[in-house]
Amino acid sequence: MLLSRVRVNALRQAPLRATARLSTRATKILSALDIPTDGSEVHGVYDGVWGGSGEPLVSVCPSTGEELAKVLTATPEETKRSLDRAREAYVAIRKMPAPRRGELIRQIRVALAEKRDDLGALVSLEMGKIRTEGEGEVQEFVDICDYAVGLSRMMNGRVVASERPGHSILEVPNPLGVVGVLSAFNFPVAVYGWNLSLSLAAGNATLWKPSPTTPLCAVATTKIIAKVLEQNGVNGAVAGLVCGGKDVGEAVVGSPSVDMVSFTGSEAVGKIVGKAVQDRFGKVLLELGGNNASIIMPDADLKLAIPAVLFGAVGTAGQRCTSTRRLYVHRSISSEFLERLQRAYVSVTGLIGDPLAAGTLMGPLHTQTAVGMFSDAVRRLESSGSEILTGGKEHSVDGSLQGGNWVLPTLAVPKTAEPGTLPEIWTKETFAPVLNVAIFDEIEQAIEWNNAVPQGLSSSLWTRDIRNVGKWIGPGGSDAGIVNVNVGTSGAEIGAAFGGNKSTGWGRESGGDAWKQYVRWSACTLNFSDEAPLAQGVNFDLK
Repeated sequence: MLLSRVRVNALRQAPLRATARLSTRATKILSALDIPTDGSEVHGVYDGVWGGSGEPLVSVCPSTGEELAKVLTATPEETKRSLDRAREAYVAIRKMPAPRRGELIRQIRVALAEKRDDLGALVSLEMGKIRTEGEGEVQEFVDICDYAVGLSRMMNGRVVASERPGHSILEVPNPLGVVGVLSAFNFPVAVYGWNLSLSLAAGNATLWKPSPTTPLCAVATTKIIAKVLEQNGVNGAVAGLVCGGKDVGEAVVGSPSVDMVSFTGSEAVGKIVGKAVQDRFGKVLLELGGNNASIIMPDADLKLAIPAVLFGAVGTAGQRCTSTRRLYVHRSISSEFLERLQRAYVSVTGLIGDPLAAGTLMGPLHTQTAVGMFSDAVRRLESSGSEILTGGKEHSVDGSLQGGNWVLPTLAVPKTAEPGTLPEIWTKETFAPVLNVAIFDEIEQAIEWNNAVPQGLSSSLWTRDIRNVGKWIGPGGSDAGIVNVNVGTSGAEIGAAFGGNKSTGWGRESGGDAWKQYVRWSACTLNFSDEAPLAQGVNFDLK
């Protein structure tokens, strides 16, 4: 720790190297969100006051490679202070009536909506998804705020009939405590929004540790929320922020003052997080890998199915947890379907480019590391005898975008469809626009393949036959958490609970009954009689 402090002090005292002048588009976006554009470092810690003196994270634009800003991280001392202040904020916010907390969320919703376009542009700039997706992500935060406002008046317990005369049993939800949120780069705003909205409605404080590659999205979002809290005289640590790397994440996960950890990320890291939280008997909500399949039946409406599969596989450059990674097509329509899908892929190739530009359909991968993962996946396909129908290469874009992380969306037919024979291809998630295709003869075979992977997030069946629907959504059907019919694997709404089964983690966020994870439950038996009988007719009478 001492060496770490020496390093940090040296960085603070050393003059910063000159950085290239920000592009006009970056300057405009950052300025609109009160983020410095003059090269000064950005504070990445908020616990009622802004701070941060740890080693800076460098935010890099994936489209151009330009450095956007340096964001100061939390030192171990600052992380501990933020955890302590979150606990103090929880003690205060839990006393506020739930409808009043709902009013805070309503004001946050208004503030986010006013900055929707600007914040959406920042998502595109820093993460790399196209502009309409960036704005849609912020809209998702706005929508879940609407949901949470109503929920603040409906977080009900229930009355249970008692077998004893003059007794009633109540199931009562109360605030849980501090919720730590560790979010991923691919949804740098929305996932935090799901958690904050429900957590605040329930009466908790939230401490956010965002991805180290999208710190500006976190800072900008927190600035908007902090202003609302400050205007209402609410302790800002109710919605705290600690930017940083692995050490900060480990501190949040391991802290006994964090009652629940919500983690979104890889299966490998999720397993570590889950064990660490369970080891201290905390609550954990995991949203991990997705290896999602679409199944195309002979009676599918191809006018609907092809665009949906295309968006599922290519949208966000294949970097959604719900991205379509496996495609099973019925043999009788396979030639027509794949021919039309290939043409669609070729069309998208001409629309790869600046995610901020109108008409772009696919932006860059988020990092150069992701490009390497894409290339590794293509090499595995080629070495196993797969047929690459289209793509399979890195891509070049002219002009100011030459420094970006560009690849071609890839459509491949592996040599066999059996996951056990090619586990590296079928059972492991590649976070890139790579879609693997197999041909089936019977729906039962397709369902078996759908379920034969460790992950269980999203799935999609395209059919107009109600009998197929019954098989698909029933006990012998898809074992994923999201089981769609004539809807793609990607693009869930906020009204239903979002999450997956198996190695996806079993977590549920957003709508439905997801709010019940953010409270602690008590069973309260009330005796309003003049007797004190025991349950089950037990007699313990002293005579």
